[in-house]
Amino acid sequence: MSQDHQREFPSPDHFSPEEWAARVQLAACYRIFNHLGWTELIYNHISLRVPGPPGTKHFLINPFGLHYSEVTASNLLKIDLQGQIIGRADWPFNPAGFTPHATIHDSVPGAHCVMHTHTTAGMGVACLEDGLSLSNFYSAQLHGKLAYHDFEGITVHADEGPRLLNSIGDKPAVILRNHGLLAWGDGVPRAFAVLWLLQRACEIQLATQAMGQPRLISEDIQRKCTADSLQFNAKFGAGQDVFDALTRQIDRVDPSYRS
Repeated sequence: MSQDHQREFPSPDHFSPEEWAARVQLAACYRIFNHLGWTELIYNHISLRVPGPPGTKHFLINPFGLHYSEVTASNLLKIDLQGQIIGRADWPFNPAGFTPHATIHDSVPGAHCVMHTHTTAGMGVACLEDGLSLSNFYSAQLHGKLAYHDFEGITVHADEGPRLLNSIGDKPAVILRNHGLLAWGDGVPRAFAVLWLLQRACEIQLATQAMGQPRLISEDIQRKCTADSLQFNAKFGAGQDVFDALTRQIDRVDPSYRS
């Protein structure tokens, strides 16, 4: 962050430095999603665990009613696993976002960030009987990292939680059948890297199927691609470099998400 942005958007005293940094990063992610067109009016969610004492499981999520372009570091909601809002809140949260996100944050080790989208390409593939075709450069990088969860309706019922967890296992990329895409990771950049791969794989698949039958990639090559993928390689930031580049783009257009 530049010194100009630090002066223009100082950290409020009622947030710890760690929480404020998490808020700024998550707000940037909402603006990046908007920049990429990964929005669905006021719906869908990106959530992030709040750094805090051991045993405290609070997470940040978007206020229900705001477009992603309106999300800022200060208006993000902090909620606990019981759905109680912590601190001031000018907006409610969407129960359809709280239920699956709270379930994953609570029970999937390392799931500090959870992202869910309803993009056209993602939903299109989610509605196919065979799901994702392992036939392109991007899908080949998801070997052994993709899970499916059957559609049970709008995700507002807590009893779906155990079945969702059973479907996900340890897979960071998830296709919610008939519904959309989901990804999780140990932070915003890693979760973004996984979702970006899955989204691009879906986009290329739909383009391919519009022209003909996809040509499948062998499992050996898939395994090799996943091992070589920069999106999962800590040496290349595991998505951090990409996320930083996109954040710089957002800063040049509208840095108000930092407020």
